[in-house]
Amino acid sequence: MKRLFVLTLFLGSFLMQAQSNSELVKHFENYYKEMQKQGDVQGIINGLTHLNILLPSQARKDTLAYIYMSEGKYMQALNTIGIEKSTTDSDIAIEVKAISLKSVNQPKLAITFFDEMFKRKPNPLIAYELAELNLQTQQIDAAEKHINYGLANAKDDMKKAFYETQTPYEVSLKAAFMYLNALLTYNKDKKANIDTAVDILDDALKVAPNFNIVQLSKTELLRQKQAQQTQSETKK
Repeated sequence: MKRLFVLTLFLGSFLMQAQSNSELVKHFENYYKEMQKQGDVQGIINGLTHLNILLPSQARKDTLAYIYMSEGKYMQALNTIGIEKSTTDSDIAIEVKAISLKSVNQPKLAITFFDEMFKRKPNPLIAYELAELNLQTQQIDAAEKHINYGLANAKDDMKKAFYETQTPYEVSLKAAFMYLNALLTYNKDKKANIDTAVDILDDALKVAPNFNIVQLSKTELLRQKQAQQTQSETKK
């Protein structure tokens, strides 16, 4: 009789807790929807966080990480979904890991996930990210492969944004790949290839006259060329 009484109390407590959790889930689902209507990003984050605690879901976790990433909170995004690569990663998870790792200056790790993005859905914008990151990490052959892909596949209406000036600006993606091609050419031989790299930069400026970073790069390369000539004349 005593055992039956204890079992009854246990089941009653379990059912009350289940009902309580169900009510909380419903509450935070409604709260999350309301925050979406209001465009309250922090409220959306709070709602998803509570829902993930009460009713864990990988899809919901990926969504939360994506929101963190979109708000520039890259470490929070990575802390939410981790940096491990898994065959079960959703497209959203792969994108979050790629962009967030690049943003926290982990280019080698970021390449892994941009590579996966490119395998799943090849396109010139992802190829640009891979080319840039591979140049940054001195993986010249990989960079060249993606630059060639981009030059061959970038469409006239595709754009790439740059942020080195106070006011961000856009140029055609093809011109952006030409810029990377100039950097690639220069990196292959930093003494012999300056003129060829400058010629490529000039071609990029013809396509995108407002391409500020190309003009800066051209000026720097010409400065290096002048320094080399001065050094050579001094040795004579």
